Amino acid sequence: TMTMLDEQGEQLRRVDQGMDQINQDMRQAEKNLTDLSKCCGLCVCPCDRVTSIEHDGRYKKTWGTGSDNSSTDRKEGGVVSSQPTGVRNGQAVSGGSAGGSGPYIKRVTNDAREDEMEENLEQVGSIIGNLKNLAMDMGNEIDKQNKTIDRITDKADMNKARIDEANQRANKLL
Repeated sequence: TMTMLDEQGEQLRRVDQGMDQINQDMRQAEKNLTDLSKCCGLCVCPCDRVTSIEHDGRYKKTWGTGSDNSSTDRKEGGVVSSQPTGVRNGQAVSGGSAGGSGPYIKRVTNDAREDEMEENLEQVGSIIGNLKNLAMDMGNEIDKQNKTIDRITDKADMNKARIDEANQRANKLL
């Protein structure tokens, strides 16, 4: 349901923030490792110089620090210019006017039974419209969460690579 999707979205936001915090902590840890590897605490020996992972294109794409990330995010969601058409009473109608713009049934006897059927079909149409809107909202939320999960996965992979590299540097210093 939407409540559960909202809760899940909040959990994903917290995980994403945790990945950002790990990235900041790793930046500080790498700075400390660089300070430890300095000769006499003044300068880094050329043979011990390490290029930062932050200059990698994959890092820039994952953490959004480069200009190449801004163009891809903006083009993903397109503007919908028209809605699909529906069929009512054998005739095509536009999607926006399908709810209550005309009769659902053809009148034959024009009596109270046909009036009641028309009212019932209008209520059913309204309920179906509400369900469709709810389903579309849920689909949009799921799509958004899938993108967040992909971003979290990329950040986790980069954090793991960064931690592994920092561990190798620390073991080399020991």
